[in-house]
Amino acid sequence: MTETSSPPRRALVVGATGIAGQTVSRQLIEQGWLTFGLSRGGSSQVAGIENVAADLRDPAALTSALIDTQPELVIIVAWMRNDTEAENITVNSALIRNVLAALEPQKSVRHVALMTGLKHYLGPFEAYGQGVMSDTPFHEDAARVDAPNFYYAQEDELFAASERTGFTWSVHRAHTVFGYAVGTAMNMVLTLSVYATICKELGLPMVFPGSDVQWNGITDVTDANLLAEQIIWAGTNPAGENEAFNIANGDVFRWRTLWPQIAEHFGVGWEGFVDAPRTLEVQMAGMENTWAALADKNGLAETDLTRLASWWHSDGDLGRTIECFTDMTKSRTAGFGNFRATPRSFFDTVEQYRAARILP
Repeated sequence: MTETSSPPRRALVVGATGIAGQTVSRQLIEQGWLTFGLSRGGSSQVAGIENVAADLRDPAALTSALIDTQPELVIIVAWMRNDTEAENITVNSALIRNVLAALEPQKSVRHVALMTGLKHYLGPFEAYGQGVMSDTPFHEDAARVDAPNFYYAQEDELFAASERTGFTWSVHRAHTVFGYAVGTAMNMVLTLSVYATICKELGLPMVFPGSDVQWNGITDVTDANLLAEQIIWAGTNPAGENEAFNIANGDVFRWRTLWPQIAEHFGVGWEGFVDAPRTLEVQMAGMENTWAALADKNGLAETDLTRLASWWHSDGDLGRTIECFTDMTKSRTAGFGNFRATPRSFFDTVEQYRAARILP
């Protein structure tokens, strides 16, 4: 008698080239899912992924590109930054609407997971923490901030499509994501590691670039693997259906404690906050040739500094003048009890980059 095996479950990751997208794709593939990775260039470097190329702003192109995917689980971790929040709302709500409309005729979608973030509680880029914001630690049942916010527009598109077609949904509100990914510069671990490496090369101290509040206050972050674990859990577990969840490591820390540990790991001196932020954009201006020479000397895989470090992105997170950390009670009560120790998350990620010859 011939044994037959059931076909693999099918998933679509929208935004497959970012940190979250690469990480959740790897986990799905390891668990046996046939995983399609959608991005504009169709070039995710995750082994085993089925790359799909389409512009999320082009409904016709999406319909054509996704016609044979038939996913039961859709994971949306993509967004596009624009100059104003009004543009963010227009563009990023359309991304959700276009993807779900393109998939609707296939009638295969059972669950859609959407990754957003803590701007849900803080307000948009234009008014970041300037008006009334939610109290810390942030709880999922907090009322929406009274300001335009593309996260709210994305959620509303998700809810409307769920109501119309019957799939279940989950929303995952992450903080700053620590994780390993290739080809994406908006990555604090890699940005700070590149900064530390340049400081060591030039004999400079690592100077904390952010605010007094971030240096001295309590904060948290999100490990990319933990985020992926929660997304897959919610997409395969009834307790995760039709709920929004915070996702952070489960511990809290102060940068004044972690910063010296990072400096010690890289073998450099350090300076903390003194009188005002000393941004990475200013400190690292014109360092492209320094990195190129350093990378060449050490046989590194990438000589282009702009493909590795996003100074403005880390400056934005570390420069906040507001307290920012989350509560994980809802997720734990629902049955997702995974966690990460933040220092371990940071340094394990650094070692992955070293193993890949992205860092010396």
